[in-house]
Amino acid sequence: MYAELVRRGLVTGEVGRGTYVRPPVGTSAPALADPNSVPVDLELNYPILPEQGAQLAEGLARLMHPASLVGAMHMMAVRGTSEAREITASFLAHSSWSPDPSRVLFTGNGRQAIAAAMAALASPGERIGVESMTYPVVKGIAARLGITLVPVAVDGEGVKPEAIAAVHREQGLKGLYIQPTLHNPLGLTMGTKRRRAVAQVLAETGLTVIEDAVYGFLADEIPLAAFAPDNVVLVDSLSKRIAPGMTLGFAVAPPALIERIAATIRSGAWAASRFPLLAALQWMADGTAAQIAMAKRGDARVRQKIALKALEGFELQSGPHAYHLWLTLPEPWRADTFCAAAARLGIAITPANAFTVHSGHAPYAVRIALAAPPIEKLRWALDSLARLARSDGDHAVE
Repeated sequence: MYAELVRRGLVTGEVGRGTYVRPPVGTSAPALADPNSVPVDLELNYPILPEQGAQLAEGLARLMHPASLVGAMHMMAVRGTSEAREITASFLAHSSWSPDPSRVLFTGNGRQAIAAAMAALASPGERIGVESMTYPVVKGIAARLGITLVPVAVDGEGVKPEAIAAVHREQGLKGLYIQPTLHNPLGLTMGTKRRRAVAQVLAETGLTVIEDAVYGFLADEIPLAAFAPDNVVLVDSLSKRIAPGMTLGFAVAPPALIERIAATIRSGAWAASRFPLLAALQWMADGTAAQIAMAKRGDARVRQKIALKALEGFELQSGPHAYHLWLTLPEPWRADTFCAAAARLGIAITPANAFTVHSGHAPYAVRIALAAPPIEKLRWALDSLARLARSDGDHAVE
């Protein structure tokens, strides 16, 4: 009965706080589903810099010749071309790691790469482990694929190696999906020692991890794939590095999984279209994508500093390069009532229950995305949220 009430959105619960009747606070559309129309969007996290248009236009101009456009009209194989794989491998390389070009596969976006990897690892009814708080879209992907997600405990560095082993023994996992760098929503990043420990567990158990590296460009961490190349499918995209409307997805797969993942990309209709792929390859090859990504690293640091100053004194989790942060709410606030009160101010933020693996109890916390608004509007919104959080709770609905 309780689970059904939660599913219908009629009640909400939070650890240590009990169960409450959910107030009618507007649309029942899922969090993070689509861009919203509020004045300040601190929910979706797509950084787009003002100067990007001019930078990207130059690369696109090279594709505007008739001969190039004719070539772009043809279908593109899931594995692209050898040149495409070489360019992408070089683009994704870290100073201490470079992916084997033969392992690179292409999808339309990062979500499709995640879906293809999950479908390749688990059949309907089987289980994949995820961090106890995770990227909400993964929950939808798993539901559509008939895969059960199993929460795995985390600490200040992300997923705990001993927890992976314990959950696998108890649940018989077919794989894991984790975010080692700038975890969404918590902003946590694994250190090198932790990555080695996770790699050791993968070697001992034979499990494969889907490593979501979409925020990896904002930090200098070596990918988990470097420590366990035969047990990690690294997925990435250009949605954050460039823009969601001009994105491309990548999957760097272990040799044993390349054909299986390629088959799921084809069967799921998740393959990249040729023109977006050629445009992205142009931006990666000529340095445009790298320049934009580097500029966004600086932009993220600026926004993070503004947020830390505005929210000084509150319990926060994040990283100095993250485009988001996790705010634990003070008494008497609950996540849903705080988000509703913020919405009345014209500010969209995301409640903790959007990130929990199972419906039911969730922390009294919210994720604040920092990437979208202009700096001055961001400053106003964060100051407004700080004042709201310090208020006496008149906005809270008990």
